[in-house]
Amino acid sequence: MSRLVRVELRKMADTRSGLWLLLGLAAITLVIVVVYFVTATQPERTFLHFMGATLGPQGFLLPVLGILLVTSEWSQRTGLVSFTLVPLRGRVLTAKVLAGLLAGVGAIVVSVAFAALATVVGGAPDGFAHFGLVELGKFGILQLTGILQGLAFGLLFLSSAPAIVSYFVFPTALNIVGSLWKPLQDVQPWIDLWAAQAPLFTADNLTDQQWAQIGTSNLIWVVLPFVLGLVRVLRAEVK
Repeated sequence: MSRLVRVELRKMADTRSGLWLLLGLAAITLVIVVVYFVTATQPERTFLHFMGATLGPQGFLLPVLGILLVTSEWSQRTGLVSFTLVPLRGRVLTAKVLAGLLAGVGAIVVSVAFAALATVVGGAPDGFAHFGLVELGKFGILQLTGILQGLAFGLLFLSSAPAIVSYFVFPTALNIVGSLWKPLQDVQPWIDLWAAQAPLFTADNLTDQQWAQIGTSNLIWVVLPFVLGLVRVLRAEVK
């Protein structure tokens, strides 16, 4: 399994799209931190604010990384090789999930490094005071959920273009409809992943109901497509 995970990690940078995505992820994270550093006042240059600034670009790109990790087996025609060398497809898929999570952890480490450096240079009083293990856990939930959702959509569609488009279009459409249609607003946090996860970076302490909403929305947008995609990959004919 460790060898398979190393292979899947290497595959992330084996194609030009994957390599530039990884480089772009690190570069955009750095740019966002620098832009916030330049525009913020000294009291605002805290570790919590710098970490929050990196949520957007990483949350946007990490799911795409998860999608490409799966769909490359079909778009780059490596699936025949992978599933011939390892006929148990479940082992390959497990390695992909572990590699994706490791990539997500790596992205978080990059954010922590850039944010810590900017906080030290910024010289804000008590710059690290309001960021602890709880906040780091919330940050990890947001980023790792995103890459798992990308893996799920990749498994479901097995093609980069429809998977990426569906990942952005369907949740966005639901979010827009929920904000415009009043009857949907009451149930929106239960079915809209974006709305359910918003308290993770806006509220200090989440209620039991908010945690339940995060759970149900993840079942709809992460677990369900992952299970359907898993069944499809295990049963699909590899040509």
